[in-house]
Amino acid sequence: MDFLWTPWRYQYIAQAIAGKQPECIFCDAVARSDDEVTQIVHRGASCFVILNLYPYTSGHVMIVPYAHVAELALCDAATLSEMMRLAQKVEKILHMLYKPDGMNYGMNLGRAAGAGVTGHLHLHALPRWVGDANFMTVTAETRVHPETLATTYQRFKEAFAQQTTTK
Repeated sequence: MDFLWTPWRYQYIAQAIAGKQPECIFCDAVARSDDEVTQIVHRGASCFVILNLYPYTSGHVMIVPYAHVAELALCDAATLSEMMRLAQKVEKILHMLYKPDGMNYGMNLGRAAGAGVTGHLHLHALPRWVGDANFMTVTAETRVHPETLATTYQRFKEAFAQQTTTK
């Protein structure tokens, strides 16, 4: 029998066992000041961009409003507008960094829709490639990533900085 180790998940499991999970992972992340630890790659006026700690693929980020709201109807127009502008920037960055064949953008609003964080809406952005649904996910419920989250973080931080200075 082969074993696949996922030591990076220990912190999550240990916090859950100890009852130390934050009420909202997004509100907790944005309230903290160390973006490298929280994996926030960009802070805007109404929204921020954060890496998914358990990504479906390298480059999987989320665009999140600062406001703790569960429904699009509760977001103001400026927040929704910034969310879409950031989605455009993320798309450009993903094409530049990963050269994907396509993109997935999506929201799961509510537990029945598959939301892991039910009270704070967020827009997932993922690069996709032809044939990227590899056998590992299907046979072993495992995903294989070619880079670490630290590498993804550095690449995104540099790309957002570059986008800001070139505009």
